[in-house]
Amino acid sequence: MKAGAKLSRPLLGIALLAGLVSQSTPAETPDRHVVSLSELHQDAARSAETRQADEASIRELLSSEPGRKALQSAKIDYERVDQAIGQIRDEDLARIAERSRHAQSDFAAAGLTSTLIIAIVLIVVLIVVLSLVF
Repeated sequence: MKAGAKLSRPLLGIALLAGLVSQSTPAETPDRHVVSLSELHQDAARSAETRQADEASIRELLSSEPGRKALQSAKIDYERVDQAIGQIRDEDLARIAERSRHAQSDFAAAGLTSTLIIAIVLIVVLIVVLSLVF
């Protein structure tokens, strides 16, 4: 029995020490968070604004003259593509929007032929469709 008492004393000491240490640290109060509620709202609003801007970039390319011609030549309904844009994951949407912006800037600088723009629009549409499937 003395061997059991010798083992239990150090364990009891460690348990008491752990209890004292846990009581000495300040308790987390319900109204105190690591991230404030206003920061969460701002982050959510920023994400929504970014998504809307990305969607607008893609729609702008598809509704442009070369975009409409590309959709018509491929016999793709703009409305279906427009609905698909709203269902794309944020990461994929950002990549497609970046490509759309790049194509639009090249077109504005007259660096692309209309055939090449039509090809880019069709690639963007293909990416939109594939991102929904996979």
